[in-house]
Amino acid sequence: MSGLDELAVAHLAHLEADQVPPNTVRTRKRTLRAIGTPGTISREDLEAWWFARADQVSAATRANDLSNLRAFYRWCQIWEHRADDPTIRLSQPKVGNGVPRPISRDDLHRVLEHLNEIGADDLRRAVCLGAYAGMRVSECAGLSWADVDLERRRALVWRSKGQKSRSVAIAPLLVDQLLPDTGGNVVTGTHESYSAAQLQRRANRAIAAAGVEATFHQLRHRYGTIAYQATGDLVALAKQMGHSSVVTTAIYADASDEAADKIAAAVVR
Repeated sequence: MSGLDELAVAHLAHLEADQVPPNTVRTRKRTLRAIGTPGTISREDLEAWWFARADQVSAATRANDLSNLRAFYRWCQIWEHRADDPTIRLSQPKVGNGVPRPISRDDLHRVLEHLNEIGADDLRRAVCLGAYAGMRVSECAGLSWADVDLERRRALVWRSKGQKSRSVAIAPLLVDQLLPDTGGNVVTGTHESYSAAQLQRRANRAIAAAGVEATFHQLRHRYGTIAYQATGDLVALAKQMGHSSVVTTAIYADASDEAADKIAAAVVR
């Protein structure tokens, strides 16, 4: 792995051996590569690198970088590669709560119409899974018909290989969009599958080709926003979306005007 020192390479190999989700490995690698020599860098040099980037990247990126670095140095300490943590004096950047940016109903239908026109059934199935089941692109890419119970209308979603995540309810309309059951990968309709990165690139290009300014992840935002407005149940929504904490799911409550309208009406009674 060019651009990485020996200890960083060993750490990434350890993550892959532990079947850590590929996206986590990629972001960890990106952070470590930005430093170049994370395994031997001094605290002073790391701090200089950290503060030099303050005006170059967003607070969210810096927060992610710091989380990646602390995980790396914690691993170094556990395996006795380094006794110190050169991030000890760095403070976590304050990052505001993200605001969901759901794709609109009209834009979603425009995308689906475009995919039907060009005969991209694989991407149509993926888009439907994102919009109507709230699945992450990696979860869509890995979904197998063996994990779909058509009778109960449930899909067993796996976050990464060998790591069971959750059971997701799927509506009859979504079932119709996914059929026929090929016995293989749901999206491709074969026994081959896309990687998450491949599916995301292809889907985002198709969305753009439909004349819609959105990304695949905004399909999931649509699911979360509409689901909360329909139920008001953050706990159930967190379970369906695979969030480890309802704090993450709460952004969909913040995005809903319905609760604010109810409060406004109630206080004047």
